[in-house]
Amino acid sequence: MARWLPRSTDLTRFCQKLNRVKTLEDDMMETSFNRCLSTIDLTLLGIGGMVGSGLYVLTGTVAKEIAGPAVIVSFIIAGFASLLAALCYAEFGARVPKTGSAYMFTYVSVGEIWAFLIGWNVLLEYMIGGAAVARAWSGYLDSIFNHKIKNFTETHVGAWQVPFLAHYPDFLAAAILLVATAFISFGAKVSSWLNHVFSAISMGVILFILIMGFVLAQPKNWSTQEGGFAPYGLSGIMAGTATCFYAFVGFDVIAASSEEARNPQRAVPRAIAFSLGLATGAYILVSVVLTLMVPWHTLDPDSALADAFYRRGYAWAGFLVAAGSICAMNTVLLSNLFSLPRIVYAMAEDGLFFQVFSRVHPRTQVPVVGIVVFGLLMALLALVFDLEALVQFLSIGTLLAYTFVAASIIVLRFQQHKGDVPAPGASGQPNAEPHEGPSGGELKEYESFSDKLHLVDRDKSKEQREPGQLKAAFEPYLEFLSDFYPGEVVTVAVVTLMVSAICLCSILVFGNTHLHLPTWSYSLLLVLFSLGFLLSLLLIWAHEQQHSTQTFQIPLVPLSPALSIILNIYLMLKLSYMTWLRFAVWLLLGLLVYFGYGIWHSKENLREPRAQRVSARYVVFPGGSLEERVQAVQPSCQPATGLPDTNTEDCKR
Repeated sequence: MARWLPRSTDLTRFCQKLNRVKTLEDDMMETSFNRCLSTIDLTLLGIGGMVGSGLYVLTGTVAKEIAGPAVIVSFIIAGFASLLAALCYAEFGARVPKTGSAYMFTYVSVGEIWAFLIGWNVLLEYMIGGAAVARAWSGYLDSIFNHKIKNFTETHVGAWQVPFLAHYPDFLAAAILLVATAFISFGAKVSSWLNHVFSAISMGVILFILIMGFVLAQPKNWSTQEGGFAPYGLSGIMAGTATCFYAFVGFDVIAASSEEARNPQRAVPRAIAFSLGLATGAYILVSVVLTLMVPWHTLDPDSALADAFYRRGYAWAGFLVAAGSICAMNTVLLSNLFSLPRIVYAMAEDGLFFQVFSRVHPRTQVPVVGIVVFGLLMALLALVFDLEALVQFLSIGTLLAYTFVAASIIVLRFQQHKGDVPAPGASGQPNAEPHEGPSGGELKEYESFSDKLHLVDRDKSKEQREPGQLKAAFEPYLEFLSDFYPGEVVTVAVVTLMVSAICLCSILVFGNTHLHLPTWSYSLLLVLFSLGFLLSLLLIWAHEQQHSTQTFQIPLVPLSPALSIILNIYLMLKLSYMTWLRFAVWLLLGLLVYFGYGIWHSKENLREPRAQRVSARYVVFPGGSLEERVQAVQPSCQPATGLPDTNTEDCKR
């Protein structure tokens, strides 16, 4: 029986394979894509991804059913929460200017299997999101013509009453997706130009709505006679925040496009900041205008803005609003179709997904196979499937990606730089070469032991320590942590922080409702898990981190990513159990793909360690007493054979 059990070394090797990280090229600006996108192009792509149908539908729905006029506060809080995630994406996009967005960021810092699962979920998120927007686009256009398209289809094609299928095939939604797929396949410049046109029309309509809306504003609509500013109280504001948060999920298209940016180190952070700021401002101002034009409790959730103008006697303005809504939805479609094939390309290029999707067209310089295949799949989804039950997949996939990107920021910030080993021959320094030690740490080999002693004396005089090492001020109190390899303690602390955040949010969400905890145990668990979260945060902060002036860095690390992590986990736990069940099924399918294909074809699997030739090796393990560690690996002075040992005199000396 025992012979069938895997050995511990095999299990260790298998776990290392699952958690291996991507090796980045020395020149990360080299790419098979066309670097043609400017800061303005990326900004408009981000605005197009965020300011879609939500501006015309979501504002009215939240105002009437959840928060009232306090939807303004909900958008402010949601904008701040999105900013925490957006800053993490901005730092990664500047440091790793490669396509792949959250998948790539997780791969270079956390591990392969986690990156694959993030990418796998983002694929479904984009497919469902694009198909849902296409159906909304079709329905909105159909409503302008009194639902003649729907009636014609049901009469001549028929209606279905099948679970998970739509009531009728939406040919218009499928057609718009196929047209958009054709335009996207022409190249990044054509896609960007088309996005500029639709974004310009959409922003022009928004500007008209704001000017006209403030002219028609009536402050009495916020008075107590109409229910007041916050009729649903703080709970309504926070519930509205959870819904409004999903209005800002489109900014990751900027990170996915970083490999096509001319100067990603500057363009990506600026584009994310500009687009998120403009989108937040648009949502807040439109919410102000909408709730001041008509009483919030009389809004039509399906077409709040158009209906508000109709009721104020400006029926012609409704057509402008409809045109702006359709243009805004077009930009969201383009954003989804632009990002999805590039994430698939990144996974295929790394060997984790089928290689056919890594082909780039030599003339248009876009992954045309991925664009066509996933454009057709998206059109099929929009044509026959009922997407209302699947839309919550957008939430869980996005929030999971945000959580892993925030955790990756902490891990990467406290890792050592790639070139932290002394350069050979520089300023008379000894030749040093890095190797893997038995505990996974990095060992350094030197030509002579005296050279290492010289370097140790020189390093002790340095005031600035390497990233991941314990700060000098904390050494007297946390001296036992000095023996660990730089970054190890931080990685363990990040895992502890995430576990504490999951437990804390579970108690907050389910403690009084599903678990029915008594008050004393509820309070005790909150205190314990809060302490675990804060202690993990303090332990991370007690270590040195990387400081770079060349690329953008998110401020207040690790506090900012930690806040993003706990907020994302809280929102994920607020989703329905059916969403989690469907999510688990999708994850299982992803694991089948990974273990059936990805793990065997991963490019990291093909990388072999380079052979090292050093005439005399003195291996020094990180941490511990220098004398004890070196004595343990000194060569024996006894000759191994019958031949005289020429180094005996040296050993005696």
